[in-house]
Amino acid sequence: MESKETQIIHQAAEIIKRGGIVAFPTETVYGLGADAFNPLAVARVFEVKRRPYFDPLIVHVANPSNVEKLVKEIPSNAKKLIERFWPGPLTVVLLKEENIPDIVTAGLPTVAIRMPNHPMALSLIKESKCPIAAPSANSFGYLSPTTAEHVQEQLGDEVDLILDGGPCPVGVESTIVSFLEEKPRLLRPGGASLEEIESIIGKVEISPIEKGRPSAPGMLPRHYAPRTPIVLDWDEKKFDLYKDKNIGFLAFQEAKNNLKFHSVEVLSKKGDIREAAANLFAAIRRLDAMNLDLIVAEAIPEIGLGRAIMDRLRRASSRSEITGRE
Repeated sequence: MESKETQIIHQAAEIIKRGGIVAFPTETVYGLGADAFNPLAVARVFEVKRRPYFDPLIVHVANPSNVEKLVKEIPSNAKKLIERFWPGPLTVVLLKEENIPDIVTAGLPTVAIRMPNHPMALSLIKESKCPIAAPSANSFGYLSPTTAEHVQEQLGDEVDLILDGGPCPVGVESTIVSFLEEKPRLLRPGGASLEEIESIIGKVEISPIEKGRPSAPGMLPRHYAPRTPIVLDWDEKKFDLYKDKNIGFLAFQEAKNNLKFHSVEVLSKKGDIREAAANLFAAIRRLDAMNLDLIVAEAIPEIGLGRAIMDRLRRASSRSEITGRE
């Protein structure tokens, strides 16, 4: 007799095969998936997310060998990273084959591909017998979901099925590396650290935050944002301007200042950057639910996953009088 999980994955795979959309867990965040070869199904993903069509999607595979059918070639450095990080939080950008619909890649000649490190995600892809195109399972530009409940809160009945695989252990999206130029280029920091990537393939170029049409998913300057304004660069001396406001504090460790906040969320009491990354979006979400006037965030050392955390905070942040900048 099939287990309950096997039955629900079979049900999800049948939905994918019929052109439906399914939210599923990965080690990074929850994804909203459709058959990557079905343009109409992929279009529905964009519609449900309210995602602009110029923003490409990541294609998820269940085996590294699946990549050969999706791209024109796999450079040696890309192979090295695939061997080291897959399954895991690394996405590679390569020249695509013509069989991938343009809607998946936003008309670009490239495709972003990764193999997630989550048993439920891998089972879904295998059972569906197709690569799955999936952005994060949230409303466009808002906080990425790290639990099935987060998906339900944002997208609700617009999704055909939500697979519940528990909290995502990494908590921030995958690292994206492009292999279109002579030197590999980091397009987005994420769950695989730049330090480890460079220890394997040498120096990697770093792209600035893009302001125009994105060349890969999750690269728009304003992204991962709560409804409450969040400020990263702030000046403690200017807090008197906000003495009558409700302000939340997103702390890396315990709060080290004497300011009085309406609420404080600590990402990791012991200063563990991995724990901080896993808690990031859920902590911001809790602050966002408190109807605060403002959220101020503490900077985190930009090493390892700290680089990904700071990238997400910068994209989520707003300008404010308390930055102390002219």
